[in-house]
Order: sequence, then structure tokens, then C-alpha cells
Amino acid sequence: MSESPAARLQKLFEGHRLTPTQRRIAHCMVRGAAEVPFLSSVELAELAGVSQPSVTRFAVALGFDGYPALRKHLREVAPAERAGAEHEDAYNEYQQAVQGEIENLRQLSAMLADPAPVLEAGRLLAASSPLPVLGLRAASSQARGFAYFAAKVHPDVRLLDEGGSMLADRIDAARAAGASALLCFALPRHPKEVAEALDHGRAAGLTVVTVADSAFAPVARHSDLLIPAPVGTGLAFDTACAPMLLGRVLLEAMADELPDAQARLEAFDARAAARGLFVE
Repeated sequence: MSESPAARLQKLFEGHRLTPTQRRIAHCMVRGAAEVPFLSSVELAELAGVSQPSVTRFAVALGFDGYPALRKHLREVAPAERAGAEHEDAYNEYQQAVQGEIENLRQLSAMLADPAPVLEAGRLLAASSPLPVLGLRAASSQARGFAYFAAKVHPDVRLLDEGGSMLADRIDAARAAGASALLCFALPRHPKEVAEALDHGRAAGLTVVTVADSAFAPVARHSDLLIPAPVGTGLAFDTACAPMLLGRVLLEAMADELPDAQARLEAFDARAAARGLFVE
């Protein structure tokens, strides 16, 4: 499978020590990978919410003479024209949001061509009992969905979807009970207490696996293994189809590492049938 523009951009940024402002530019470029080669430095600065000189310094930090040289490079490695450009005017705003999510799923598919990070995450999550799953604010639904299904195959899943002073206590309790890893879902806007919770967990000895909207998300430096899945920004509120699907992929990888996962599923089905839980 050929790499998506976002995947190629991701590789361009790897290995560079970027400032927070430069990570913001990189994040913006990955999210709009198909459009970036056609933007001026002023347009990119406006899109990222930074100054035009910051864009120039960012290009130099990547090893280019300036932004024109970076844009020339991007046009060489990106498709000759924007994907779907011939159709974009025919889509209304709702269809454009759906098309944006389709592109996000394509990026996720391209990233999964190398399954090593997901397989490693599955191994870490399966080995942790209990398994704390963290997701606050916008990411709480992702964490709750993962925890709901994970509990069908994992012996002890602990959902952490509320912040506050007791969050650190619950992380400590999971660690004291034998947890070795923590799974975090982190989506924009990134709550400060998520980063604080991840730092607390790592200090306690937990390995942090994070699903975030970008490899350059603020939680990246607070994680041991981060797997990105882009969010859609075409509507008033972000859409998170790719992070949700990545969560299900991690569930699959984790279940593959649990020797009694199938037996647990069959036992649940038997109990559900006996109790008449579901309408056939």
C-alpha cells in the first residue's frame, strides 16, 4: 500500500527536536496533508495560529533553506493535485466532513501497514492486570467504549473517565493491585490534568500507551508508546472515527495476547443468553 501524504509528512518530521510552536505547525500540516503543498507561508501560519516567521524557522529546523524549499519538497512527494479536488465543490459542508473522515481512515490504514506499534501495545495491555483506561472530556467516550468491550476478554479493566484530585489515587490503586501499563485516549482540546495523570502514572512505574490525534500532540512527551489517529475538524465539534477504530484494533491485538479471551467471550454469551439480555 502506498503511503498517504500524512504518512510521508510524519516521516519528514521524525528525528527533529521541535519546539512547542513547531510541533503545532507539524500537527497542523499532518492534519491537512493534502492541502499543505498548495499553501503559502502566510496561509500556513494562519491555519496553525502562529506567526509567519515561525513557519520560516520551522522550515529551517527541518533542514531547508526556507519555506519555499520545504513547499517545493512537499509538492514533489505529494500527489500532483489535491485528492478529490475535482469533486470538492460538489460537496456540501456535511459531506465534506464525511469526506474528511474518510481521508482520516485512509491515513490510519496506511499507518497500520506497519503493525509493530499496535502489536507491542496489545502485548503491554494484555500483560497488565488490572488495566487502567484513561480518557477525560472529549476522549471519555473513546475510553468508555474501549473499557466496555475490553472487560469481555480482560480480567480487570478500570475506567478512569473523571478528573479531579482522586484521579491520582485511582492510578496508585491500580498500580498497587499489579497494573503494569495504562492506556490513554487523548483528543483535542487536551486537558492539562491528562498530562499530569500520565506523568504520575509513569512515576509510579506504569508504561503509558496513548491513542492521540497526532504524534505531535501535547501528550506525546508524557507517553511511552503513542499511536496517532487523526480527528476530523470539518464540523463545529471534532469527529473521532479514526481514534475509535484504532481503539478497536488495539482491542483485537490485546485479545490475541490473552490466552483465555475466546473462552471469556463464550462464557459471556452463555450468561447473556441465560439472562435474556439481548433481543434476537
